[in-house]
Amino acid sequence: VQLVESGGGLVQAGGSLRLSCTASGDIFSINTMGWYRQAPGKQREAVATISRSGIRNYADSVKGRFTISRDNAQNTVALLMDSLKPEDTAVYYCAAEILVSRNYEYDYWGQGTQVTVSS
Repeated sequence: VQLVESGGGLVQAGGSLRLSCTASGDIFSINTMGWYRQAPGKQREAVATISRSGIRNYADSVKGRFTISRDNAQNTVALLMDSLKPEDTAVYYCAAEILVSRNYEYDYWGQGTQVTVSS
C-alpha cells in the first residue's frame, strides 16, 4: 500500500493550491484520511481530516480557508487551500487509516509535498 501526493508548490500570499493524494495497493477499505503538515523546527500537526462518511475536522488555523474532500471509489483525498498565508509554509503529508483485510488496519503516510507561501 502506498500514498502518493501531488500539487504542492510555490504561491504568493492570498493565493490557492490544491493537494491531492491517491492510495493504491492491496486495500480492503479506508477509514479516516487526512492532511498533516510540518514546518521547519516545528512538530507535525494535523491540518484536516475526513472520515469515510464525510465528517470533517479542521485545525483552527485553517478553518474557513481550507477544504478537505475525498472520493471513496477512487481512494483519493484532496485539500483545497485558499487565502494562503506565509505561516502555511510546510511539508504537507497525506495520511490514511487503511484496512488491508477485514481485521487489520494500519496507518500509512505519503512522502510529503512542499508548500511554500511567499509574502
